[in-house]
Parts: sequence; C-alpha cells; structure tokens
Amino acid sequence: MSTAADTRTTRPEPRPAVALPSRLDDVPATGVPFARLVKVELRKATDTRAGRWLLGLIGLVTLIALVAVLFVGSPTDDKNFGTFLTTTFLPQNIFLPIVGILVVTAEWSQRTGLVTFSLEPRRGRVGFAKLVAAIVLGLATVALGAVLAAGTTFAGQLIRGTDPSWSIGWQTVLGIVVGQIVAVAMGVAFGMLLQNTPAAIVAYLVLPMLWSILGAAVSWLSTAGEWLDTSRTLQPLYEAQMQGDDWPKLFVSIAVWVVLPLVLGMIRLRRSEVK
Repeated sequence: MSTAADTRTTRPEPRPAVALPSRLDDVPATGVPFARLVKVELRKATDTRAGRWLLGLIGLVTLIALVAVLFVGSPTDDKNFGTFLTTTFLPQNIFLPIVGILVVTAEWSQRTGLVTFSLEPRRGRVGFAKLVAAIVLGLATVALGAVLAAGTTFAGQLIRGTDPSWSIGWQTVLGIVVGQIVAVAMGVAFGMLLQNTPAAIVAYLVLPMLWSILGAAVSWLSTAGEWLDTSRTLQPLYEAQMQGDDWPKLFVSIAVWVVLPLVLGMIRLRRSEVK
C-alpha cells in the first residue's frame, strides 16, 4: 500500500506573547495652577525692557525724593521715619498704575496674547492672575520704599545728626498700603478695558484729574465729587483721619473707578478677538 501524502497546511508555531504597555490611567486633565499663572505674569512684567526700566525708575525717583527731604531744612526739622515713609508714597503712586497697565496691555503690544490664551483658554483666570501679579508688585514696591525710608532715617542720624522718631501709626501704614493697591488696581482696570498702552495711560491720568477739576469748579457737582473723587476720598485715609461717612465715600469711589472698569475689562478680555 502507498501512503497518501499529507496535504494539510502547516501552521506556523505561535510566537511568544509580548507584554504591551498598560494604558494610562483615566485621570481628568487639570488646568494650569493659579499660582503658576501669577508667577508667569510676574516674570512677564519684569523680564521686558520696559518693565525693568519702569521698576528701576520707581526706585530711583523714590530715592531722590528721600534724599531731597533729608537735606532740605535744618536737622531739627521733622526727619522722622514716618515722614520719609510718607515721602515714598507720591512717586510710587504716580508710576505704579503704569506698571498695572503694562501687565495687561503687554499681551497686545508684544503680541503674546495668542500664546497666553492658548495655554490657558480660561481668560478670566488669566485676568485675575494679572491683577494679583500687579498687586504683588505694588506691595513689593511699598516694602522697598519702607526699606529706603528706614535707611534714610538712619543716614540722617549719621550725616546730619538728627534725632528721629521711629514710631508710626498703623493707620498711616494702612493708608499707604491701601492707596497703592487702589492705584495699581485702577491701572489694571483701565489697561484691561482699553487694551492699549498709550490710551490706558492717558485715560488714567486725564479722567480722574478732569473729574477733580469739574467737581471743584462746578457747584452742582461738588456733592458728587465728595463721593466719586478718589483724590478726596483717599485723603482722610492717607492722613489716618477716617471717620463718619468717609468709609462709604471711599467704597463708592473705588467701586466707580476700580471695580466697574475692572468688570467691564474682564468682559472685554473674555470676548475680544486675539490675533
């Protein structure tokens, strides 16, 4: 007998099993932490040429003002720590709002808005991060002014033989801190509302001053000026003499000049087209 050939197809031997990588855990994606956003905004405010020059100018002008007060008059004049600390307020109050404006408008002037809002699409968080970063810079500037004021007070003892008083009331410190926070927040609000550096700076400088002039010159606006003129509502706070209806007047003026433009600016920030 002949044996029939096996016509079955020969199947290849199975290959050894290969371990596949396990799937990534289904962890929900989280947004950029708010603290990181604030840190980024602080870096963006200080690593540009305009930001560094402006912050350096604030320190230089503050130092010049302190030296002028130190050497003007006799050593027996008021050369106390409180006097020097109050002296630092004016130059900082002029320039700090511009810092707040640049924190916001740099997104459009430097054309970084597309990158910023691509990395963090929730623009409201970016807007609040800019506000917090500007306030942090303002508080850091106030702290620098306090250090310079203390150094100037000590230098007066060594150079001019003054006998200064180092005591200062907490109301005066509160007035300086709140005043600078209001100023820088107003700058952020105008910058967010207008989204243009020159327009925001001009609006910040002109509109409050124009309102102050009208409130003092026009009789029927004088009462409204007592409630809406920040230069008048903040003055008792600076002088540590807040009493009676000074607090409501302060809150109303802040609501009109800071809160309202900030809310409108946030709305525009969330809806405006970024190119």
